[in-house]
Amino acid sequence: MAKLDNTQWREMMTYLRKKHPSICRQWFEDLTPITLDSGLLQIQTTTPLQQNYLQKRCLDQFTEAAQAITGNLVAVRFVDRPATPKTPPAPTGPTTVNTGVRPVLQNGQTSLEADQMVISPDYSFENFITGPNNQLAYAASVAVANQPGTAYNPLFIHGGVGLGKTHLLQAICQQILSANPDTNILYVSCDAFMNQFLECVQSGQMNEFRHRYRHVDVLVIDDIHFLAKRDRTQEEFFHTFNELYQSNKQIVLSSDAAPSEIPDLEDRLVSRFQWGLVTQVTKPGFETRVAILKAKARLRGIELPEDVINYIASKIDSNARELEGAFTTVQGHAALQDQPITLKLAQTALGDTLAASGPKSNQVTLQNIIDVVTEFYNVRLSDLQSRRRHKSVTEPRQVCMFLARKRTRFSLEEIGGYFGGRDHTTVMHSIRTIDDRMKKDENFGIQVNQLDAQIGNAPAHPTTPPLAERV
Repeated sequence: MAKLDNTQWREMMTYLRKKHPSICRQWFEDLTPITLDSGLLQIQTTTPLQQNYLQKRCLDQFTEAAQAITGNLVAVRFVDRPATPKTPPAPTGPTTVNTGVRPVLQNGQTSLEADQMVISPDYSFENFITGPNNQLAYAASVAVANQPGTAYNPLFIHGGVGLGKTHLLQAICQQILSANPDTNILYVSCDAFMNQFLECVQSGQMNEFRHRYRHVDVLVIDDIHFLAKRDRTQEEFFHTFNELYQSNKQIVLSSDAAPSEIPDLEDRLVSRFQWGLVTQVTKPGFETRVAILKAKARLRGIELPEDVINYIASKIDSNARELEGAFTTVQGHAALQDQPITLKLAQTALGDTLAASGPKSNQVTLQNIIDVVTEFYNVRLSDLQSRRRHKSVTEPRQVCMFLARKRTRFSLEEIGGYFGGRDHTTVMHSIRTIDDRMKKDENFGIQVNQLDAQIGNAPAHPTTPPLAERV
């Protein structure tokens, strides 16, 4: 039985750092190539979590590296450290098992393995950067992880995209599993919950579905706001929630809005979501953004100069996800050019992303637009997504749609869907209404243009025709 030698292994790691820098992590140094036999390279991890993550997210990149270095057609498999085998109990029906490592359903029916959210080893409490924007959410998450079912139940975390909600959810799962590996955790997206519900309704497998969700120790669902307008699914989740809560099983939910601000969510669910603790995460300040970038660099084993960190942190003030995206871009340029990361390289690498002299990102997001418009009109996102037709709500809603069409590449359907599930004809009407009013009302035109300028210095897409024609 052959083995990959140390030189080849180091060359594989170098290949990955150069060709796929975004996946590389400091803990890759703990991986061990154990056998290379009959074209199969087995790589040993230190935890089941690492093994599952690498098998699901990094298999193609490692396979590419192995084939490039050995010059042979090699397949890669990640294996966990061998453990003392235990005699499993005789199966008595559908069985819920650990999240992210094995399928939840083991009765020969549809497996949840594909729908389980993959937990990243990056998303631990140790790697979470706290600041004034997230301290309460962090403290509550730690408390839940240490005392599931008793600390805060349910725990409801809400906030915008890329602000750390998913990180906290996965950190809770990791902490619980670390303390008690036998804990039955089901961690899925709300979309997966809905799809599985509909699939089981159609196939007549509701008993299996209910056993799947109501016989776990911890239920974690990301983006629960997608339950809006789903009456039958809300009904099913209501009963699932009740059964778990009454059994003192921990429930953790995330959303882009507080329970009371999710449009078309049944009052009884809003009430139950507020039984425990509702906590918010908001945009990180400059010091927190600097700390996030330092943590990302440390996690990847990269030396990131202080001036580069300050440059990125000052230019991107939206969320951690965009900060990481900018860092990945800089890292990729440095790897491809085989150069050290410098301020000049960072400025060149991010030239298409950051405005040369402006404080904001050229890549305007829907959240940027919403933040500016809701602050100016003193309304809430939930108002814009509601069915209210009062002028105090319809005007800012139409302005948001107008600017979203101008500043982003979202389709009419996507824009309408975000603002309360409206169809593309409603968005078309809103765009034309604002366009016509700006031409007729000079003061209103100045107001909208000022909001547009406040969003950032990014130009509208030059290849697209005027808004009134792009419908």
